[in-house]
Amino acid sequence: MVSDKESRVKGRLALSNTKLNTLLDITNAINNNSSPEELYDILREVLTEQLLIEKFALYVYEKGWNLALIEKIKKESLKNFPIQSVVDQFQEIATLSSADLEDSKQFDIVVPVFHKNKPLAYLLLADLEEEKIEISPIIKHLKFIQTLANIIVVALENKRLNKEYIKQIAVKKELELAQNMQSLLFPRKLPKNDELEVQAYYEPHSEVGGDYYDVVELGDGRTAICIADVSGKGMPAALLMANFQANLRALLNVTQDLEQLIQLTNHKVIDSAQYEKFITLFIAIYDTKSRKLEYLNAGHHPAILRNGNEFKLLKKGCTVLGMFDDLPAVEAGEVEIKKNSIMLCFTDGLSELEDHNGNQLDVEGVQSILESNESLDEINAALQMKIEELKKQSGIDDDITFVGLSFLQ
Repeated sequence: MVSDKESRVKGRLALSNTKLNTLLDITNAINNNSSPEELYDILREVLTEQLLIEKFALYVYEKGWNLALIEKIKKESLKNFPIQSVVDQFQEIATLSSADLEDSKQFDIVVPVFHKNKPLAYLLLADLEEEKIEISPIIKHLKFIQTLANIIVVALENKRLNKEYIKQIAVKKELELAQNMQSLLFPRKLPKNDELEVQAYYEPHSEVGGDYYDVVELGDGRTAICIADVSGKGMPAALLMANFQANLRALLNVTQDLEQLIQLTNHKVIDSAQYEKFITLFIAIYDTKSRKLEYLNAGHHPAILRNGNEFKLLKKGCTVLGMFDDLPAVEAGEVEIKKNSIMLCFTDGLSELEDHNGNQLDVEGVQSILESNESLDEINAALQMKIEELKKQSGIDDDITFVGLSFLQ
């Protein structure tokens, strides 16, 4: 005849084996990449069928506290459940009777699930009304319940973080590809001869940007130079700018009349952006034979021309591209260029750089660099030095681009 003590030992041993098998099943389910619903169903089955706990609710944090699992409790009754108050008050297993929380009386025990000091879930357990909490299944199996919830919730959190990491890697790869593709849009070789030298600088705010510059040899001693800036930043701006560059280059083969060119370009921007974005553009065509510079400024920062010893801001043009079907009052400008003159085109990312007091570089600050330095090499170096200085003080909030031209002969 088996003694009561022997029966109790066998019972405890059988229960221990059951718990170990349960943990093994959960581990296998996690390794088999089971869905959150499947893992929650395992938790439900263990709580109800093995541990005989019939009433419970599981709140999980996913961009906010959400009800992930509920058993024998009406969902409507938890509409006003103060889960955030529970989170604020409890970091360890406790009885809810110790808290003065409205709408929480239907639960007896709270089991928090933390991972690296971060609350991930709260399992709320209720005893059957006819049972006394001192002998309830909850009290008997509390540590096992906590272990069970921990394994499942932390596994799901790790799975979520892993998915986010994989997504970030994919996005990073796409951005790197976009960055490489965008770099191909800029001219690989800039003019440097006895008549004209061009130098340029480009630094996007993020991996890709919405600034653009180009130099196009038109033949017969004529060269087109342009700089542009799309409203906004990042991938949408970069995609629109790539489209803009292709259209502008194609239209330069159609017409080199700047007033006609700008109207055609404006229509292309509207077709691409549907009035949701606009582009500022400065474009100029320099003729080395006549030494004349034709230019048009479409809402862009005026280029600074140091023509001999005189400084001139090249403002003539029109409003920005992409806002009006027909650009009003388009007017191109023309300047006769003196020997050894220099022109600097730039985007507002340069002029809006700030020092630690919030003072912007502005057009005046850019012009002062032209006044203080003679050659294009010196101006380029001084501008880059100023950019690095101001970046250390206040960082950058926009793409930074400038193009310098030295008219030699």
